[in-house]
Amino acid sequence: MPILQTPLDALRRRRSPFPGFGLTLGVSVTFVTLIVLLPLAGLGWQLSQLGLSDYLAVMSDERTLAALRVTIGAAALATLVNGLFGLILAWVLVRYRFFGRSALDALVDLPFALPTSVAGIALVALYSKDGWIGSLIAPLGLQIAYSWWGIVIAMTFTSVPFAVRAIQPLIEELDPDEEAAAWTLGASRWQTFISIVLPKLSPGILTGTGLSFVRSLGEFGAVIFIAGNIPYQTEIASLLIMIRLDEFDYPAASAIAGTMLALSLVLLVLINVAQTRLYRRLEGGS
Repeated sequence: MPILQTPLDALRRRRSPFPGFGLTLGVSVTFVTLIVLLPLAGLGWQLSQLGLSDYLAVMSDERTLAALRVTIGAAALATLVNGLFGLILAWVLVRYRFFGRSALDALVDLPFALPTSVAGIALVALYSKDGWIGSLIAPLGLQIAYSWWGIVIAMTFTSVPFAVRAIQPLIEELDPDEEAAAWTLGASRWQTFISIVLPKLSPGILTGTGLSFVRSLGEFGAVIFIAGNIPYQTEIASLLIMIRLDEFDYPAASAIAGTMLALSLVLLVLINVAQTRLYRRLEGGS
């Protein structure tokens, strides 16, 4: 009796353009080990040289706490700005066609390609007292460059692509007919957005803002040029790590770096878990 061959069996026997599972897995594991795990292992080894009391002494230092407050506070505000304006920008790029749209879409990715130090120099040129924008607000008694607000602007600039690119694909997948149906039933534009559009965009908003926050926590090049780097006022955690390294205080640098890394990893895990639950909820409700 002949054995029936399923399409899956035929697919398995078909020659694949890629190497087998064993080879590809080995290459992947080797790459991740060399690029990610070894540096993390080095940081972990440095942290292991610290006792709990030494670690707490480093992290409870007033300068360290001040740097963490500045970094986390500025990153949080930059994330809120990116969440709002990233959503608006993504909506405009998807829903409207206008002259210069392609150029605007390309500019969104500019912070990815531009060296962050160059971005910092450009921001200083704009927001210093002699800059185009800084000279306009200086008579009002406002100062952006070399202040906490300069840190927020630098973090916003470097992390805005995460918010836009995470939301943009979900806007493209929206069905305009659902919005039109809500309008015909008497719903206002705001009610339609809250009830129909926003729930479907929530996974992208969560991912975009979360990645924006994590990216801002580790920002260095763009910030140090515009922050002023005043201890206890505008000194960020990344700069303090470099200062401790210059002082050959490797345990202190490792303690601060390890804390920032742990915070970032926890946030990434929470983002993935929340995103998965949101997608399941949307699939269950559709």
